[in-house]
Amino acid sequence: MNTTDRRNWLKTIALGGGFTLLGGIQSYASLIPDRQFPLAGPAKLNSNENPYGPSDSVRKVIQENFDAGCRYPFQYIKELVRDIAKKEEVSEDCIVITGGSTEGLKAAGLVYGLEGGEIVAADPTFQALLRYAEYFGGYVHRVPLDETLTHDLDAMDRRVTGKTRLIFICNPNNPSGTLLDAGRLRDFCSSTASKAVVFSDEAYYDYITEPDYPSMTGLVREGYNVIVSKTFSKVYGLAGLRIGYLVARPDIARRLQDSLMANTNTLAIMAARQALADTDFYKFSLAQNEKCKNLIYSQLDQMNIEYIRSHTNFVFFKSGMPINNLIKKMGAEGVQIGRPFPPLLDWARISTGRIEEVEAFNAGLNRVLT
Repeated sequence: MNTTDRRNWLKTIALGGGFTLLGGIQSYASLIPDRQFPLAGPAKLNSNENPYGPSDSVRKVIQENFDAGCRYPFQYIKELVRDIAKKEEVSEDCIVITGGSTEGLKAAGLVYGLEGGEIVAADPTFQALLRYAEYFGGYVHRVPLDETLTHDLDAMDRRVTGKTRLIFICNPNNPSGTLLDAGRLRDFCSSTASKAVVFSDEAYYDYITEPDYPSMTGLVREGYNVIVSKTFSKVYGLAGLRIGYLVARPDIARRLQDSLMANTNTLAIMAARQALADTDFYKFSLAQNEKCKNLIYSQLDQMNIEYIRSHTNFVFFKSGMPINNLIKKMGAEGVQIGRPFPPLLDWARISTGRIEEVEAFNAGLNRVLT
């Protein structure tokens, strides 16, 4: 599904009051052949994965191309670059294929954090880029989220100095699930990009249902000092295959490309190409995610627990219990939940998972907290 098609589809959803205009969530669930997922072990709701993937069409492509597993990926990667460049409406030299978005995050952490490079970021947020930069001598200015657990862009702007090399924004944010105002985000990125490179981590961009919400790839097209990371690990269900990509101006893209270490693999490339083409599974994944979020919201409402309405495939809620204690108690209930996110140590992150996993979470949480 290209950028324009996705925008129009999500706009239709929003104008129709969620999924109801299009016949409800079940209308998209019916697009995918029924698969049974008996709960044979712990409900794994701690890693923000899409448990329904890879899609059947992706599985078929992988199976049909096992013979290519003996080949290096370089001869296949150009076709994926072409597909992504078309999707993101940029030239092919703006695309860097990575081993999951994490490799791209770490490459940027290395490039901009090396030898004392300073980085400005929200706190808490996704740490891969920040910690990698620190490993190589970088210094990270961590700016607390505001009272709504959203990036405090004004405070982040005040931390930018002549020593700042990179400003990191995870939007929607992990772990809070919050989404920045679209106009405010664009203004911030365009203005601060004259002072330092802005990195927009859009791992959860596909889950945004706000109509016409912009990707910061638009600023890349306009030539700004902006890097965008995206991944096939979430809505496309390919977390285990490790493939993602960066979008950046060609000169920045070349610098990041030179800093990659792991790269991806041949079967992941083929899987990613098919995943982009499988619009039925894409819609199914979003519909299932919305249904699971609503089940979680309903349980938290019943228990009068504070939470944030999420723009991702997880929900962040205030348990009122030290998170390590809650992790242990929920583990005893057969449910794995998210790790600690200091300083919010009485908040918990729960991934949407499968329907039966969410039902197990709801039942377990009710027993633990009541």
